[in-house]
Amino acid sequence: MTATPAKLLLLLACLPIAALAKLPTPELSPEEQAKAAETKAKAAHQAKVDGYQTCLASEKAAAHYFKTHPQAAKPAAAPACTDPGPFVAPAPAPAAASAAAAPAAPPAPAAKTSAKKP
Repeated sequence: MTATPAKLLLLLACLPIAALAKLPTPELSPEEQAKAAETKAKAAHQAKVDGYQTCLASEKAAAHYFKTHPQAAKPAAAPACTDPGPFVAPAPAPAAASAAAAPAAPPAPAAKTSAKKP
């Protein structure tokens, strides 16, 4: 069975991607770690806001449904939607930041033992 040029080109296109997938992740500086933590907190807050907006929309849709269909049985009371409020950036942890900024102590040199062979 011979390889067609299209299969060969597809194989050659996939090789660099496979090589990049095996590279280790780079170490982040404390500033980059703080920025990543803030981005993670913003994403979590946005998820809460999205959930709140979805809750409001579903309550509005349910109110309209029950208004237009008076014969429909109303379900038990659902929990009220809670507003997550505005985003507040998390305070940086001073202990973790100072520990990450301080260089690690160099390892102690190993003691040399001289073993003479007779």
